Amino acid sequence: MHGTSNQIQPHHEAPARMWGLGGHHYDDVSFAISDALAHAAKRLAAQAGETVLDVATGTGWSARNAARSGANVTGIDISDELLAAARDLAPSALSLGFRCADAERLPFDDGAFDRVISTFGVMFAANQQRAADELARVCKPGGRLVLATWVPGGSVAQFFGIVGKHAGDPPPEQSPLAWGDPEHVRSLLGEAFELTFESGTSHDYYDGVQEIWDWYVRGFGPVRQLANTLDAKALAAFRADVGDYHRHYLTSAGLLHVKRDYLLVTGTRR
Repeated sequence: MHGTSNQIQPHHEAPARMWGLGGHHYDDVSFAISDALAHAAKRLAAQAGETVLDVATGTGWSARNAARSGANVTGIDISDELLAAARDLAPSALSLGFRCADAERLPFDDGAFDRVISTFGVMFAANQQRAADELARVCKPGGRLVLATWVPGGSVAQFFGIVGKHAGDPPPEQSPLAWGDPEHVRSLLGEAFELTFESGTSHDYYDGVQEIWDWYVRGFGPVRQLANTLDAKALAAFRADVGDYHRHYLTSAGLLHVKRDYLLVTGTRR
């Protein structure tokens, strides 16, 4: 079976196939935002022997970060392809396990985890309140939740707008970027968690427009899928828009210095 599992709800099957297109190369996407992932790991502050859940783990970058503390970490994702990469990339010395599961229907007991993290992952769940309720349900009283999410109006939001323009798809009922609004996060999680918020900016560098285009097409499922479905003329227009957008990041050294703003949420389970 490719991309989906019987653990996944029907409305997440197409997204699972899309995100899975990046395969092992999706770890390069995580590398590009590894400063933000390190920020999240620091706030998670996993301790040896604790149980940690990484929701929408992708290729397991945040799960590996947490496991290096000696914690016992489980990573879940809807994509079998990304999970295969996560297993391949997991050092054998770490206490790490991965399984296919849906953020809206986590297959774990109430209060199963000391700490729960999701970095740029759970924000893409179709039913935001259901996913938020599941995060709260599996986190022990007094446990910690850490989320990293892209913000409305930021550079990632602008890039998603370019992708959406060329895909021609209607916007989702609930924008994933709403998770980058503290008031919205409070509405989802405020009853279950005492919340604090921080703003951050991830920094990455590319040799030029060609390199960042290749990076997107190789490892970022939404762009890879769109590039594979457009005809030659439409693909050229999409590629031109991606290039034009990123040229404003050009430095005097000839590099693209790409900045991506995010919100970091830390919660203590009530």
